[in-house]
Amino acid sequence: MSFQLVIAEKPSVARSIAAVIGAAEKQNGYWQGGGYLVSWCIGHLVSFAEAGQYDEKYCKWKYEDLPILPQPWQFIVPDEKKQQFEIVRSLLNRPDVDSVTAATDAGREGELIFRFVYQMAGCTKPVKRLWISSMEDAAIREGFSNLRPDSDYDALYQSALCRAKADWLVGINATRLFSVLYHKTLTVGRVQTPTLKMLVDRDAKILRFQKEKYYTVGIHSGSLKADSRRIADAETANSLKEKCTSAVAVCTSVKREKKTEQPPKLYDLTTLQREANRLFGFTAKQTLDYAQQLYEKKLLTYPRTDSQYLTEDMGRTAQHLVSDLLGLLPFAQGLALTPDVDRVLNSKKVSDHHAIIPTAEFVKQGFAGLAESECKLMNLVCSKLLCAIAAPHEYETVTAVFSCAGNEFTAKGKTVLVPGWKEIDQRFRSTLKADTEEEVLNTLPKLAEGQNFSVTTDISEHFTSPPKAYTEDTLLSAMERAGAEDMPENAERKGLGTPATRAAILEKLVQMGFVQRKGKQLVPTKDGINLAVVLPESLTSPVLTAEWENRLTEIAKGNADADEFMAEIETQVRQLVKTYSCISADKQNLFQSERVIIGKCPRCGENVYEGKKNFYCGNRSCQFVMWKNDRFFEQRKKAFTPKIAAALLKNGKAKVKGLYSEKTGKTYDATVLLADTGGKYVNYRVERKE
Repeated sequence: MSFQLVIAEKPSVARSIAAVIGAAEKQNGYWQGGGYLVSWCIGHLVSFAEAGQYDEKYCKWKYEDLPILPQPWQFIVPDEKKQQFEIVRSLLNRPDVDSVTAATDAGREGELIFRFVYQMAGCTKPVKRLWISSMEDAAIREGFSNLRPDSDYDALYQSALCRAKADWLVGINATRLFSVLYHKTLTVGRVQTPTLKMLVDRDAKILRFQKEKYYTVGIHSGSLKADSRRIADAETANSLKEKCTSAVAVCTSVKREKKTEQPPKLYDLTTLQREANRLFGFTAKQTLDYAQQLYEKKLLTYPRTDSQYLTEDMGRTAQHLVSDLLGLLPFAQGLALTPDVDRVLNSKKVSDHHAIIPTAEFVKQGFAGLAESECKLMNLVCSKLLCAIAAPHEYETVTAVFSCAGNEFTAKGKTVLVPGWKEIDQRFRSTLKADTEEEVLNTLPKLAEGQNFSVTTDISEHFTSPPKAYTEDTLLSAMERAGAEDMPENAERKGLGTPATRAAILEKLVQMGFVQRKGKQLVPTKDGINLAVVLPESLTSPVLTAEWENRLTEIAKGNADADEFMAEIETQVRQLVKTYSCISADKQNLFQSERVIIGKCPRCGENVYEGKKNFYCGNRSCQFVMWKNDRFFEQRKKAFTPKIAAALLKNGKAKVKGLYSEKTGKTYDATVLLADTGGKYVNYRVERKE
């Protein structure tokens, strides 16, 4: 008997596929049955080798060894993934396996994950590609009935390989180059560095901003209120107020305009992440994680998509979904809706995957058994689908201009004519515990040109507002648009990164200490600001990476040459290393952390600073040092804190709570003395128990 081997990207996906195709028998690292073997990767089972594997000298970071340009490229299997790789390798090479199905995630990165494993295992068997956007049983069955030769995706693989190699070359060389120059590990990346620069530029604008005061004069007549233009000084504003106090206002013009606001598009990953951040405070990574969980539970379609449309053959599916959701969602009860599904159908605007929508499985199961975060996300996706196929929102704006004491005053109003999709949006938002901004409508009374009004007046004081710090919502939007003005109109991918990678980039910047979260805001740290300032524009400008993404898309379509692209990347790396061979002495200390003064040295009177493992005298010839792991404190199971060290240096003694006694097995409070500082080691003793 021969088998077809199916390789998925994750264990949970393999389990779902196995259940549908009849591979119900669980084995060590795979499922078996119905003529199938179904195994899985654990993300990237095979990775590029570290620099040190090419040559031992690269284990140390030195300028003389740059640039590092692997030829040929080498690969490794990380230790923690070797067991699963060996299982997959042995399955690929089993004599009774006559064909292979690549069932990794249907996208650029998924293709790379499969090909690396296939090549590293030395397999040459024919491969078919499973390409699906939903983990529902019907979608999996349909996918298996429409398998395509994996060679159809050779260009996509070349694009993925170029992306991975280029990121390695720029990341490894630029990181080592600037880390060596500045004596601190400074991680540089093609996407993360321009993203950091955007945060730093915004922070600089906020710091440079100078608040300016201005005034407006308002005239009132009953429910009618009209305001003057901005007035720079209080004297002019008071003068205008006085003039208008006993004057008559005349309506000089009334302009009415009917407007239509079209329904929103469906979610791609970035718009879902932005809205989930705005409404629920979810980070981009949290939203991706929750969406991935829902996808694997078969309740949501594939989340890593950059499309906001469905394919034209999905019209009936969408129609059924909408009618079922109207009965399932509490906020949609009693809603009169005539769905226009055609508006969300456009096959030309769907690349690898269609927009994110709920599945038929979700309609059957509902919210039962879902975590609160998953319920929130499902509600968000469901409401977006209903909004997208609802009627446009129609309203009328009224702008009335009045003349009073020779000055112009303006009043603006808005009246809703057809609520359309906004009614669904408002219903959904009213169910949220989160604070959401409700639109305030100002309805003006009936007005006619030439109409006179007796008015009262007032003055309002205002201040100009600084630019706002980025939140994940606004930063994701900025990443999506970054460099777009430098790209051709028809470029498929614009901006920094892809919907699938942006969340990880933001998390990495935070983990590396270049960015910190302050509530919903993302703010650069001192090191982040310095890094963005010292790096060349070629690494901090979004133009480079936006151009890369466009080239990679062209390679994926077969319209650009992969070797040519890689040759250009290598040239850029060589040029970078050549240009930045040294920096001035004053800049070399830019990233050194500020030393914290603990007190004065009892031997020489110089400052004592806190180090990682000790408290040390700033005078090198003095050699006074208090070790944090001193046996006196370790025996008593007490951390030697900066507070204790400061008290000992100031008074020669410190009150210490919670010292442990080996004799009694209990803790006690005591006064500890700095008993002897003369020898090589400092001594301490307990003066008295409190």
